[in-house]
Amino acid sequence: MQPNVPVNDKFYQCNLQIIRKPFSDGWRCFQTTLEIEHTLEPEPEYKPTSTLAAQLDAFYRFTRPHTIIGTFIGIISVSLLPVQTMADLSPTFFMGILKTLLPAILMNIYVVGLNQLYDIQIDKVNKPDLPLARGDFSEKVGTAIVATVSTLSFGMGLAFKSPPLLFALLICFLLGSAYSVDLPFLRWKKHPLLAAACILCVRALALQLAFFIHIQNYVLGKPILFTKPLIFGTTFMCFFVAVIALFKDIPDVDGDRHYGIQSFSVQLGQEKVFWLCINMLLMAYGSAVVIGASLPYPLSKMVTVVGHCMLASILWLRARCVDVRNKGDVTSFYMFIWNLFYAEYFLIPFVR
Repeated sequence: MQPNVPVNDKFYQCNLQIIRKPFSDGWRCFQTTLEIEHTLEPEPEYKPTSTLAAQLDAFYRFTRPHTIIGTFIGIISVSLLPVQTMADLSPTFFMGILKTLLPAILMNIYVVGLNQLYDIQIDKVNKPDLPLARGDFSEKVGTAIVATVSTLSFGMGLAFKSPPLLFALLICFLLGSAYSVDLPFLRWKKHPLLAAACILCVRALALQLAFFIHIQNYVLGKPILFTKPLIFGTTFMCFFVAVIALFKDIPDVDGDRHYGIQSFSVQLGQEKVFWLCINMLLMAYGSAVVIGASLPYPLSKMVTVVGHCMLASILWLRARCVDVRNKGDVTSFYMFIWNLFYAEYFLIPFVR
């Protein structure tokens, strides 16, 4: 092992080597000199731009678009479950979906935005590209956005006069706040069971049940009846949302451990949680195949069985190629799970 020497001495030794050795060695030494000079130069500080395009891009990242896509597709899928005949697909039905989508997406932005406001320091480690952590938005701007979208969401919920819709918005608001806000008895994201329960109640229960009742009873005017696809979808999504709640912390162990967030990935290790999530999804897909095989309608049976077999196969093949120690690999796979989440919503309406 060579002793540490000052930078100037390294330059001096390098020049001697150029004289004594062939040109190829001298070239390698010249590269070393350039690397030393580069490390001595301070990295330029990031300066956010104030152009309209840059601000729109920052707002886009602030909304966490993959969660909005999940909300959008989920509501469309759930809204189709009460439909029994073509006559149900009326202008009133589509207007009812629109009245559901607008306040739900605004409340989605509130939840993810509030989480970013309280996680700025953690996100500088785990998600440095988010606008608050990166400095594209100030905390005041983030607070203004969160306050505005929550107010608009509740305003629409009250104006549309649908108790199930307003109930779903209220549950999302309360649990989303309890998850993120750093006050006594709150900040539930520090506790893995409470964190998973928050996400499960919002994504698997409130979205499925409340929005289904909203469309069935308050839009289509039918009596409240829990159908087979609703029961299947709610049960399946409980598994899926639990997986998302567990998996989202796998790439974030460094920041979570540093700031005292005791996620399952911090406590049990990334690899154990990774394969727990994979096995949970495979169990859910296997159950869906069994249920699909028992359906009375040939089209429903074929789509449900073949669709879930394909998704399970793709999941297994992709999971075997993931390096759990590589944050980029894990983050990419996490987004792949969201794609499976979207795909499931296309299959649920076929369970009849």
